[in-house]
Amino acid sequence: MPQPDWNDVRYFLEVARLGSLSAAARALEVEHSTVSRRIAALERQLGLRLFERLPQAWRPTVEAEALLPHARRLEEEALALTHAARERDALAGVVRVSAPPALAAAFLVPRLAAPLAQWPALELQLLGESRESDLARREADVALRLRRPDDPRLAGRPLAELGYGLYAHPRWRDVAEGAWRFLRHGDPRASGETARWLDAYAGERPCAFSSNDLLALREAAANGLGIALLPHVLGRLEPRLVAIDACSIRRPLWLVVHPEVRRSPRVARVGGLIADIVSGAGELLG
Repeated sequence: MPQPDWNDVRYFLEVARLGSLSAAARALEVEHSTVSRRIAALERQLGLRLFERLPQAWRPTVEAEALLPHARRLEEEALALTHAARERDALAGVVRVSAPPALAAAFLVPRLAAPLAQWPALELQLLGESRESDLARREADVALRLRRPDDPRLAGRPLAELGYGLYAHPRWRDVAEGAWRFLRHGDPRASGETARWLDAYAGERPCAFSSNDLLALREAAANGLGIALLPHVLGRLEPRLVAIDACSIRRPLWLVVHPEVRRSPRVARVGGLIADIVSGAGELLG
């Protein structure tokens, strides 16, 4: 027996649901003669009479009633196939994410690999940058920022709070506090609040090293050069470091997107993924 044409099965289901040739034709946006021809073709393929052709209605035969559950399963699978194909197409393309460089490299990247493997047609471009990308000009689609967005055209939501602490090689625990040497972040645009706090904490004690790169600062601390004020997420992820003292600074971590692009399925999926990663790491971040 030849395999039935799926389109014929679709016409069969519509007539069975609506009970008449004309109603099915309207629903399918075809002529009623097309519906009649499709049903006749399916009956020939199956070798069965599927409907009693009554003047005001088409009533499924006993044989048709037995076939309807199978036809409905075919319909469900066809719809699932179409949905999966559309979703795959919707998740194809590039999504640009802007984030502070150290947070992007040390925290986000290790947590993105497994989820992104599920979406092979999607390309994530992670922009590690201290400056804030202009989302209104499409320099990025999604951004992680350490403050609430000022631009009213942007949509944002807080995900977590980023806490800070003093971190150093364990040997500094054995050094008198008066002899401590400090490592400073050298980018005032990214470290104004933390720089002021460290200045007040260090007082007259010397600075041994400075860098505008937090990862370089962490590496200097891990190699024993001095004590660095670092986000907990960087200090806690480095096994060569220990916490030396607490810091009162807590900075909100915002997920920001332009409203016009957040409707894109791929942007929404990536934004949701980043939100889940950050929300699930509250203890590490705070």
